[in-house]
Amino acid sequence: MRELLRAGTRRTQQVLISEDVYDTAVLAEIADLCEERRVPLQQLSRKKLDDYALTDSHQGVIAQAEPIQPVALETLISENPKKLPMIVALDGVTDPRNLGAVLRTAEVAGVTGIVLPRHRAARLTPAAVKAAAGAVEHLPIALVAGLPAAIKQMSDKGLWVIGLDESARTSIYDMRVATEPLTVVLGAEGEGISHLIKQRCDQLVAIPQTGQIGSLNVSNAAAITIYEIKRQREIS
Repeated sequence: MRELLRAGTRRTQQVLISEDVYDTAVLAEIADLCEERRVPLQQLSRKKLDDYALTDSHQGVIAQAEPIQPVALETLISENPKKLPMIVALDGVTDPRNLGAVLRTAEVAGVTGIVLPRHRAARLTPAAVKAAAGAVEHLPIALVAGLPAAIKQMSDKGLWVIGLDESARTSIYDMRVATEPLTVVLGAEGEGISHLIKQRCDQLVAIPQTGQIGSLNVSNAAAITIYEIKRQREIS
């Protein structure tokens, strides 16, 4: 909420606060930001606020804002001399909370963009946006009709493509191109990335595992992989 009001990347139309919420420093800050941004602030009963909410646990505060505007894939892969590209593409991730968690990690770690398929994948629902904790206000996101075609387009533009696959023989600690412009592809927990996507990757890597559980949650796997790339870039 505060991040949305601070960022100003989307126009906040109004903020709704439950009458049952006690005054706190956070709510006071939200009220001050609303006044500063000239955003209408309205108090409603808890029941009416529940009717407006599209997610569980709204915590008594809801912002109504303009939709998130995706960017063109070409924008993500265009050369930026100030930042070495690291794009994260998600294949078949259907849990909105996992999507939001990946977006949060990506923004904090300095990922330059996200690629999401339009079909058979989690959308930027209120639950995903809430889990992202403000990341969607700063992170460029491209929506594509087909992920394989998007992967090929990024590869043709000079980005190396790394696929995270638990059966890969190469560890993420031994990936060859961490310091190059690249795209990291992550799949859903259990199913992983599709066979066609694997064929279009320059290298498949795995997170070393020594326990008995078969795989990591995709948001945890994303965090480990992104920060390993970040580590290798910083020491190179």
